[in-house]
Amino acid sequence: MVRSRILLVEDDAMLARTLVELLQRSDYEVALAKQGREAIERLAREPFALVISDIFMPDSDGLELLDHIRRLPMRPPVLAMSGSSTARIGGMLKVAVALGATRTLSKPFTPAEFLSTVGQLVGAEVRRGSPAARPSPTAP
Repeated sequence: MVRSRILLVEDDAMLARTLVELLQRSDYEVALAKQGREAIERLAREPFALVISDIFMPDSDGLELLDHIRRLPMRPPVLAMSGSSTARIGGMLKVAVALGATRTLSKPFTPAEFLSTVGQLVGAEVRRGSPAARPSPTAP
């Protein structure tokens, strides 16, 4: 069985460990990037079925990463996450969707909610026949 490859972009070490463990126990192959720039470098070298990214990170934020991903010829779906203040979360997650995030999650979320969302996004890719990536929409 081919395991779906997921790129997790999260600067909080404790949350990153927890999410990596959850994903690996659910039989996903996980690559971890601690910052947006590191994720951009990984995306240039490797295909992923899904990118899961925090929005707020010190060196380059998730919005910058989303902007980069939407310009890729083959772009994976993106699950954007945020755990900042309530008002700020809603606004930033709306911006994330406008920049191409496929789905969003507000932190904190339950493991079941997280894995269900991941499963839906990766499952959609498998049904499309492309487990690693999908074509990007044509930009106007």
